[in-house]
Amino acid sequence: MRLSSWHGTVILALTLAGTISAHADTYPRQPGVDARHYVFRLSLLTSDSNEIEGEATTTFRLLASGVREITLDLATPRADGRGMTVATVTSQAGPVPFTHRENRLRLTLPAGAAAGQDVTFTITYRGIPADGLRLINNIHGERTAFSENWYNRARQWLPMIDHVADKATGEFIITTRADYQVVANGALVEETDLDGGRRRTHWRQDVPISSWLYAVGIARFAVRHAGLVRGVPLEYWVFPQDAAKGFALFERDARRSFEFFADSVGPYAYQKLAHVEAAGMGGGTEHASSIFYGEKGITAGNGPVVHEVAHQWFGNAITENDWNDIWLSEGFATYFTLLYTEHAEGRDAFAEGLRRSRATVLRVEASLPNAPVVHVNHDDAVREPTNALVYQKGAWILHMLREQVGTETFWRGIRDYYRRHMNGTASTDDFRQVMEQASGQNLTWFFRQWLNRSGVPALSGTWHYDATAKEVVVTVRQTHTAAPYRLSLGVGLVSAAGALPSVRQMAIDGGETTSRFSVASEPAAVIIDPAVSTLADFGAFVKTPPPIR
Repeated sequence: MRLSSWHGTVILALTLAGTISAHADTYPRQPGVDARHYVFRLSLLTSDSNEIEGEATTTFRLLASGVREITLDLATPRADGRGMTVATVTSQAGPVPFTHRENRLRLTLPAGAAAGQDVTFTITYRGIPADGLRLINNIHGERTAFSENWYNRARQWLPMIDHVADKATGEFIITTRADYQVVANGALVEETDLDGGRRRTHWRQDVPISSWLYAVGIARFAVRHAGLVRGVPLEYWVFPQDAAKGFALFERDARRSFEFFADSVGPYAYQKLAHVEAAGMGGGTEHASSIFYGEKGITAGNGPVVHEVAHQWFGNAITENDWNDIWLSEGFATYFTLLYTEHAEGRDAFAEGLRRSRATVLRVEASLPNAPVVHVNHDDAVREPTNALVYQKGAWILHMLREQVGTETFWRGIRDYYRRHMNGTASTDDFRQVMEQASGQNLTWFFRQWLNRSGVPALSGTWHYDATAKEVVVTVRQTHTAAPYRLSLGVGLVSAAGALPSVRQMAIDGGETTSRFSVASEPAAVIIDPAVSTLADFGAFVKTPPPIR
């Protein structure tokens, strides 16, 4: 996800006695309504105006009786003239009464609508988007349009249920100038040249996705169709001036990372994967099947390709059903980027990535002292749900879970989690239950400790050699003021200078723990956490003289 746009969020922490699942985020849900399919017909960039003309055909399934209206998110006009104005709403029965106030479009259901039925509305509207869809010049001075709906900005230009939990299939039918190309979600259905120097382009997304993952890019592009990867079309879309750098960047990591995730996790969900240079944004945004990358990064020859490809599996195919659980997107994409590093570059590069992530966690924890990874009652109207903790600490929690259950079991659980929830939504509890079934362990304590509790353990200690018993005696103290953590800590015993450590495990669950390890002779050194397996703020671990008896 948007690696250039973290914002800190201070949230009340849960104690270890609290429940694993936080209360739901504050978005006003409609439990009796499920979005099924959207068709967005848009006309834009046909003149110098930034106004778009839209017609949206929206289909919903009624899940309960007694539903009288459906409410969509759609920005109302602002004082500066930006926003959307609805002209008409119709259904098969004719005109539909509606109100459009405070960014909410309320549609009255036809008489006789009942549970189990599908209802379809057609909404005509127009306006200048205040956000979400940017009609701007790119860095080469050429006019373009690119969407960036994260995390609740689809409503700025598209009438839909704009929340992560409500996934639907959809289509974009875009009319613009004939010298532009249009990229969007899913598969290309047709391109049709029209009179007046215009072209209509139709893309269709046949797999349900969340609102913020809908994407449209309009520009002059150089397009490379890079063949199939695991049977899926791979495409690169860059501004012609940046073709050499963009194609080289995408080809370096896009294919191999796709193969790794498809082989390790499960089948790719969508009809293609396009890597797209985009104006008006930084970092990368993982729209389903059409990843957008900031143009300045492309011109510099860099972009978070592996992270965004990982999101196609985690965040897109499996989507958190509540913004409180955003770590199921960002923590997963961050850790699976590291797993790809382990696969492609080896264990040392993987460990170095973990060390950098741990340093980030410690730094951010100092600025967000009361923020657990799983949010509590996140208010998406006030702030976005991401901060560095859901990325880096979320990744570290997955790494420690892998250490807890074992690598083979971890991967078996991940594949089962993906199989069960692919193209749907999931919660932290859903993930916990899958990993418990895979491992045969009760992991409630683990998830509560690391996801619902803020902070990390602070550890320091001492060691000495007991020559009589031929044992190394290691004492570890939890020096933070809060309750002790339950940990497994690796202790590396180095027999001689330059030798690899022999790693033993310490089970820690109190304020001070002492363990004794049999050795043939006094070690040259003792290293704490040599395998980089524990998230903690490590203080001094010093050698002390043996006690006088």
